[in-house]
Amino acid sequence: METGLVKQSFSPPKLEASRRAEYLLVIYPYGDLQDKLLEAQQQFSADYGLQVTVRNRPHITVAAFQAGEPMENTLIRWIQRICNRYRSFNLTLNNYSGFPPHTTRPPESIQRITGTIYLRVQDPEPFRELMRQLRAIDDFIRSCGCPPVNLISRPFLSIAGGLTEQTYNKAMPDYSRRDFHESFRVDQLVLLKREHAFDACKTINIFRLLPEDNAPQS
Repeated sequence: METGLVKQSFSPPKLEASRRAEYLLVIYPYGDLQDKLLEAQQQFSADYGLQVTVRNRPHITVAAFQAGEPMENTLIRWIQRICNRYRSFNLTLNNYSGFPPHTTRPPESIQRITGTIYLRVQDPEPFRELMRQLRAIDDFIRSCGCPPVNLISRPFLSIAGGLTEQTYNKAMPDYSRRDFHESFRVDQLVLLKREHAFDACKTINIFRLLPEDNAPQS
């Protein structure tokens, strides 16, 4: 009986940085909420004169990592095994906050040269066990010579990113006074891939979570 992920005993070949792609494991809001979020993003761009280049659907990033194509099938199998044991859950987006430019955001220690305005996830508790499970793929990622997996323990949904200090300082006081409160059910995770940060993401795999009334499978 399998109770978790089995660590591999082999030593995979190291991958050069130029042969790696960026992968994102995300949650998509859907239906009317997705439309509402798209409208909010578009309105921000219009209000503050931002030029929109490549934009992906509104999403919450759960994990981000670099990997090579030969690693992809193994990663998909491991993530699917985790999701087969994880129940769906409710998620609430509640009001706005921001990451100022030129700051480091703990706990992921991502250096942000530009600013971001985002919607807060009200209760990050459902993510904690998921983060613990997803750490199992980190050993495999590192063994292939790739950087550690970035697990987002304080999730958020970006409304506007890449903001200059001037735009951020102008917009943040306005958005900090606005109200937003919407909930939705998270019943799947989506694995995205892009060759570099300015690419549009393409869907690699969809991982279904257990229905709420189902017990985890052994």
